[in-house]
Amino acid sequence: MARNISPSLLAANFGELEADIRMINNSRAQWLHCDVMDGVFVPNISFGQPVISMISKISEKPLDVHLMIIEPEKHIDSFIEAGAKSITVHYEACRHLHRTIYQIKDKGILAGVTLNPHSPVHLLEEIITDVDLVLIMSVNPGFGGQKFIESSLNKISKLKELIERKNAKAEIQVDGGVTLENAPLLFRAGANNLVAGTTVFRSPDPVKTIDELLNA
Repeated sequence: MARNISPSLLAANFGELEADIRMINNSRAQWLHCDVMDGVFVPNISFGQPVISMISKISEKPLDVHLMIIEPEKHIDSFIEAGAKSITVHYEACRHLHRTIYQIKDKGILAGVTLNPHSPVHLLEEIITDVDLVLIMSVNPGFGGQKFIESSLNKISKLKELIERKNAKAEIQVDGGVTLENAPLLFRAGANNLVAGTTVFRSPDPVKTIDELLNA
């Protein structure tokens, strides 16, 4: 499966947001990752549909929207209308995960499920063949710039084994503490899609850093 780098907009300069988005347009990044936080499911608040709608008018990359919110099923349609091309919801936030996944898929966009650091891979046994993407949180969600949780590497390997055993097609995305140093380990463990925020946007040359991540 081809490698994918998804810069996380949460780490961008919001005073120069359009310039940062256009910089990503001119890079080899495949997606633009948008973290939506409600201050309830996670201890922070980011942005919602109006900002996503604005971003979608500037970005030439598909918007990969990660909903870190309670009751995401109530807001999926409005995020799709705003321009989301993939939506990932948390296992821990969905009472009826299968229904929520197909609420997304039935709209013709990619549907993903996220696992928090404490949630084991086996929870996805009955849903893995239905999702396009599994996002492994390698930090506790809610804030950028956190330290990578080393046990995530073993978790990625277990997820890769599950995907192969079930003959599923899901991509493995990793978000949290992704660096040029651990990117090779993440790819080797089975990930193909890395979300990088601070590593990209705080780099002296973000476009070059994206290339280096892809080639890690």
